[in-house]
Formats: sequence, structure tokens, C-alpha cells
Amino acid sequence: MSERIVHASATGPVAGFVHSFETGAAVDGPGMRFVLFTQGCQFRCLYCHNPDTWKLRHGRQMSVDEVLAEIRPYAGFLKIAGGLTVSGGEPLLQPDFVGAVLSRAKAELGLHTALDTQGFLAGHIDDAWLEAVDLVLLDIKHFDADAYQRLTGQPLQPTLDFAERLARLKKPVWLRYVLVPGLSDDVASIDGLADYAAGLGNVERVTVLPFHKLGEHKWRELGLDYQLGDTPIPDAALCERVREQFRARGLTTV
Repeated sequence: MSERIVHASATGPVAGFVHSFETGAAVDGPGMRFVLFTQGCQFRCLYCHNPDTWKLRHGRQMSVDEVLAEIRPYAGFLKIAGGLTVSGGEPLLQPDFVGAVLSRAKAELGLHTALDTQGFLAGHIDDAWLEAVDLVLLDIKHFDADAYQRLTGQPLQPTLDFAERLARLKKPVWLRYVLVPGLSDDVASIDGLADYAAGLGNVERVTVLPFHKLGEHKWRELGLDYQLGDTPIPDAALCERVREQFRARGLTTV
């Protein structure tokens, strides 16, 4: 059964379910990042490398104070050289908890903040919630609605609605696109996404992420059917072709 959005209790401190932390991450926003990985996700992406994040209550329950205590020892360095990124799972499954972490990290620690999300659940947060977010790492898995549904198990439109809302708010976006041979390498679909991203006006860069199988063993350990065992890893030529499709629209790629 899909996980449901978790809101804070009316009494007691705001708490949420956490999968893990990473220090010194260099690919989850500008500079060196402290990354909070939240637990729980409503997507079932065929290439997911962390299926152990899917079930919300399989994580460690922590208060916002406890999370800030994990970040605080690194805050002096992060304030100069990077910041905090909240990823998942899907952070917007726990909007009250994640919003409190982001707000306090900015207000108390002075950190640059980034949110790594699919945007599917963004209809449940208001514009004020986003004020504590300096950068959105927006994952758009495919630009064809049917292919997106097959790949993720969820519809595309809510993510596009969020992308357009971020453009209206002039919120900086780094678009992230996982490149899977045979699944998300279609020329016409990528051209469509590139045109769309360029038209938004707030996409600062596009990160093309080559598909990998580093999480395949987790699927097997959890008794799940991993369907991409025979799917090849994209070669350098394919990755460059896709990056060039975005660059042709004036977008910066990595």
C-alpha cells in the first residue's frame, strides 16, 4: 500500500522518520552538502537504488531537535562551503517535519538549503513553506506521461504542476534526469523535456544521471522483483548525446 502524507501531531515536538545521513556529499547541491535522507516514498521507480526507503515506518523516528543536533557540528564548515540537502525517499511525504528542519537550519545555522524531490506531493505545501528552500533539485523521470507512469507507478502531471509553480516563484531549480537505455533515452521525449525546461526560465542546470545497478542487491534482499537486471549501463556517447540535447536549448548540463 502506498505511504500517506504524515503531518505533525497537535501535541509534542515535530518528529519524522529518517533513513540516514551523509556528510561531505558533492552531487546534491552546490558545494559540500550534509544530506538528510528521509524515509518513505510513494513512487516505485524501476531503477530505484534505495527500495529500503519506501516504507515510512521502517525508518528511525527523530525529532527536529535531534536532526539539528546531527547537523550542528558541521554547520560552521557548511555555512562557508555548502549547505543542507533534504532528500529521500520523498521528503514531501513528511512536510511538517521536513519544513521545520529546513526552516531551523536556515534560521539557526545560517545554511543554504536544498530540497531533492519528485514534486508529486507539492500540492500539499503552500508557497510560504518554500521560503526556507534556496534550491530545488527536481527529479523529472520522463516527459512522456505513459512512460512516466510505467517507470514510476505515478502520474507525471503533479510534477509538471510543481515545476511551473517553482517557475512562477522564481525558485532556482536543478533538473535531475536518470538516463536508462531503452526506458528514458527516447530522442523525441528528451527534446520535449529540454524545450519544457528551457521555457521555465528558472532551471539553472540539468544533471544527467547515468543508470546504475548499485541497488540491485537491495531488491533481492527485500524479496522484490528487479526488472532491470539485463538493462545495460549507458555508455559515454549516449550520455553526451542527451546532455547535448539539453545544451542545444541553452541549458547548462553536468
